[in-house]
Amino acid sequence: MAVKACLNGGRLRDEHPAVPLTPAELAADALAAQRAGAFAVHVHPRRADGEETLSAAACDAVVAAIRDVAPGLPVGLSTSEAIERDPFARAAAVRKWRRRPDFVSVNLSELGWAGIVRAALHAGIAVEAGLATEADAEELARSPFTHQVLRALVEVDGGAEEALAIARLVPVEVPQLWHGTGVRTWDVLAAAAEEGVDVRVGLEDVLVLPDGRPAADNAELVAAAVGLTSAV
Repeated sequence: MAVKACLNGGRLRDEHPAVPLTPAELAADALAAQRAGAFAVHVHPRRADGEETLSAAACDAVVAAIRDVAPGLPVGLSTSEAIERDPFARAAAVRKWRRRPDFVSVNLSELGWAGIVRAALHAGIAVEAGLATEADAEELARSPFTHQVLRALVEVDGGAEEALAIARLVPVEVPQLWHGTGVRTWDVLAAAAEEGVDVRVGLEDVLVLPDGRPAADNAELVAAAVGLTSAV
């Protein structure tokens, strides 16, 4: 069982002062998360104004910065429709990256997800299939990509029961990684530890530690998750 760090997502500094935004900040946080026990990082590159972007210039800069300080650490990017509504534009953006990430997350609940998966796989980028509902898990099971995805990313707003319901529908041969949202994150991670499933944590998902205290940064969240999973 292992912990992946999600460093920023769509968070802004008014939500937490330690949210990393620039390539240098993301690289420093990635290295700190790795030292805290993370096996990989998931990041959302930003434009100069702080907005999320899939542009080649921004994405290439972030991937390069992280690899410069943490060579060998797998780097993942998001392809969420929250960044770009047009699925064709998202697929086109993936094809334009020159410093390609190791993996991307693709949400199966979003229109045009299959085209984005094809673009990523064609570019040699592994895919995490984001499953937020039982219907998403069923969609993955009957899709032609079932045996091509790196893992199923079980991502829920609710607690452990919701994650378990989705996980039961994922084909047994597909590796899983679970994460939650807000304070329910820790319930989901505890359940994942019981199931022997990899997890994700970071300021994108949660701002507090298991005891409710504000987290100082991503590294502290990763360390807490490592401690939680290793205690089982």
